Parts: sequence; C-alpha cells; structure tokens
Amino acid sequence: MKCFTLTSLTLALLLLTLAANADDHPKFQAIFDGESLDGWIGHEKFWRVEDGHIIGQTTKENPTQGNTFLIWDEVEPNDFELRFRYRIDSQWANSGVQVRSENLGDYRVGGYQPDIATEGWITGIHFEERGRGILARRGEKVVLAADGSKEVTRFASEDELGKRINARDWNDYHVIARGDTIITKINGAKMHEVVDNAPQARRSGVIAFQLHQGPPMTIRFADIKFKPLPQ
Repeated sequence: MKCFTLTSLTLALLLLTLAANADDHPKFQAIFDGESLDGWIGHEKFWRVEDGHIIGQTTKENPTQGNTFLIWDEVEPNDFELRFRYRIDSQWANSGVQVRSENLGDYRVGGYQPDIATEGWITGIHFEERGRGILARRGEKVVLAADGSKEVTRFASEDELGKRINARDWNDYHVIARGDTIITKINGAKMHEVVDNAPQARRSGVIAFQLHQGPPMTIRFADIKFKPLPQ
C-alpha cells in the first residue's frame, strides 16, 4: 500500500497561503496540482492521475471490499467553499464528496456526503456516510434541530433539478459549508440545503472523494479548488 502525503515544506506553504487568504476576500486555492496525488491519501490500487484528472476506478479483477476514499486530510476545515468538476466514465457509479467528515483510518471516512451516482435520483442528495443516511433529497431544505426534530421544505422540483445534471459529461460541483449550514450546487443550480444542529452535527473535518463498493466503476475529478470562509 502507498500513501500520498504532503512534504512538510509544501504543507507549511499551503497553510500559510490559506491563512493569508482567510480575510474578507478569500480566494480559491487549487488543492490538486493536476500531476500527482501529493496532499491526498488513498489506496494506489484505486486512485491515479491521468490527463490532469484524478481517476477513481474499480474493476472486476480489482474490486473494493467496502467503500474506499481519497482523502485530503492535511487540513480539517470548518467554514469553506469547495469547487470541482466530475465525470462518470462507466455504466454504473456511486461516489460523492465528503465534507466535515471523520477520517476513520484504512481509507474509510464517515460524515456529510453530497452525493454523485448514475442512479437518477441520487446525484444531488445529501447523505451521511456511516451515520444518519439520507439527510436531504434533491430540492429540499432540511433543518435538523437540537431536540431531534426535522423540518423539510421543498424549494424546487426534484425532477427539474435532475435535468441540470449531465449523465455522461462533465459537471460543476460546488459545496458551501458555513456555520450550521451546508449547501450544494451542481452546474449552478442549488440541489439541497442542510441546517444541522442535531447532536451528531459536525462543524469541521476532512474532505474526501468516494468509490463505492459494487460493480466496476470509473469517475474523474478535476479543477479541485478550496476557499476558506471568514467565521
């Protein structure tokens, strides 16, 4: 097994850059250099860089036993924006991006997951990996209160939002995490909003990409950018 880690100097420079920009007008910073997996931790059996993209792939001969993740865990941000592009290159795929999540070791992660999949209803939902399951469907604002209650408001049609997603082409993905709220947009359209004040809520944690166990799948990620938000 091989882990891809930042050198101490690179990490120090990255932290200084992020801190320097965490002002009233922070800027997006690239957290994938387009050439290597420096700064990311993942099993080399499943993750590689090709044509400037991160490729996550399982095959019939090389399946994953359980969900596996590529983790950017050198920083555990709290309030931030994350932008990237993705494209599914297989008949079946189930993936997603973890935010404010817990690194459980052995390339496993638990926590908030704005979802990506070939199944029409899944992309754009908000799922909690190893937790409470589906927190919000596409087109929903969900408020999870400290007393365990749940309030759901529909702000858009699930089917109409699904039409904004490219099944076999590139999609722009945008996650905004601020305070108790996480908002996800795909191709500029708001997909869901989760306001979480339940006891299980997390305010910081790792960012990671998922490969789900199951049939062979291939997914590409590119132009991964991160911006800290003032608190």
